[in-house]
Amino acid sequence: MNKIIALVFAGLISAASAFAADPAIKSVESIYKEKAALAGKEITVQGKVVKVNNGIMQRNFVHVQDGSGDATTNNLIITSKQTAAVGDTIKVTGKVTLNRDFGMGYSYALLIEESIITPVK
Repeated sequence: MNKIIALVFAGLISAASAFAADPAIKSVESIYKEKAALAGKEITVQGKVVKVNNGIMQRNFVHVQDGSGDATTNNLIITSKQTAAVGDTIKVTGKVTLNRDFGMGYSYALLIEESIITPVK
């Protein structure tokens, strides 16, 4: 019985450390909820690429979703010199920017800029 308890406890510790291994990764929904506090700070998010617009204003606009959020908080737009393909799962690290207006109809309430894109396998 003690061996079973020890194995269960060890499994719980392993599971907890797996979640704690990358606590810096935020969900798309949490970025929307915490956007005021995150403004100007660097964040990391992981998700699936759902749309890509390359070569606009010398940057690529990549839309990422991770399954969190609702109709207004489920799509995060990032800008990067790098790009990805629709369907790719990526990890993105970039700076949270609020109320970014590029002019000519390109205005965003929330944007992750200067992002580094890392493919997730």
